[in-house]
Amino acid sequence: MIKYPSFAQGATIGITAPSSGVNIELHDMFKQACKRMEEKGFKIHCGETVWTQNKAKSAPAKKRAEEFNEMMRSKNVDLIIPPWGGELLIEMLEFVDFSNMKEKWILGYSDISGLLLATTLMTGMATAHGTNLVDLRGDYSDETTAMWESVLTTKSGGSIIQNSSVKYQKKWNHSDPSPMVFHLTEETIWRTISNTSVKLHGRLLGGCIDIIRHLIGTPFGDVEGFRTKHLHDEPILWYLENCEMSTADLKRSLTQMKFAGWFENCSGIMFGRSPANHPVEDYTIEDVYQDLSDELQIPIVYDIDCGHIPPQITFINGAFAEVEVVKGKGVVKQYFT
Repeated sequence: MIKYPSFAQGATIGITAPSSGVNIELHDMFKQACKRMEEKGFKIHCGETVWTQNKAKSAPAKKRAEEFNEMMRSKNVDLIIPPWGGELLIEMLEFVDFSNMKEKWILGYSDISGLLLATTLMTGMATAHGTNLVDLRGDYSDETTAMWESVLTTKSGGSIIQNSSVKYQKKWNHSDPSPMVFHLTEETIWRTISNTSVKLHGRLLGGCIDIIRHLIGTPFGDVEGFRTKHLHDEPILWYLENCEMSTADLKRSLTQMKFAGWFENCSGIMFGRSPANHPVEDYTIEDVYQDLSDELQIPIVYDIDCGHIPPQITFINGAFAEVEVVKGKGVVKQYFT
């Protein structure tokens, strides 16, 4: 059985930086995000790692893990939202105390997806792939981003529906700040490799493929063990997003996942929009998706609301999902069962 955390209004958000902290010149921006959360009725508990950043990490690996472990054990912290992702979260995984975690949500994406997936695989506790804290600093959030709170307050045994966004942000425009942080200018279209309507279902697992591929072959990436212990022959529905890889690097990573057995009993794969996906010798991202679909004989959905081109749906690792894509629009229903 999957364990689903919960929290209520007035909850305390623990903010720790298991990957990158906040450079001093960006402290005011981070404080603005904290202020917004307090205005929404949350209490804030910031760890020391949030305020420091040196050599691509907030602090030494052991210190990052110890602060995270403390917040996961604490009765005074209800959920954890790191400020953002980074580069070297993987260093701290060996020091994480997975056996003594209280049930509480961890929310984030990018480098944080390595911690999310490892936690769900090792403990059977659901984790949340979605917005980071800094992107909640606006006067308000767009409808897609704002759903993080509704999703995480869904009770165990309940369900929640999210819809694809109306528009997405093509590029950042920091010189023209938006009251909702993002500049949503481009029409969102969820696409399928078959160019037809698609229905998918299965237990969700995923994250930033640049990051989670490095869990393969480690104690933190035991998908087969998770499948055996928690899924009872249910298929896995993967959601993935590419941050920085070329099409060839992405295909190498997907092939490694296949060789490692991660795609066994897989009902489909959903890919987020990507700022990367640069072709290599005319090998395009559509070629990658078509090859993968042919090899695995599964449907592929792409350009979904997930990852580094916001906004993004809040996907719950471990939840059972039903996904329908019709005429470029997507509906995701997640069951906390």
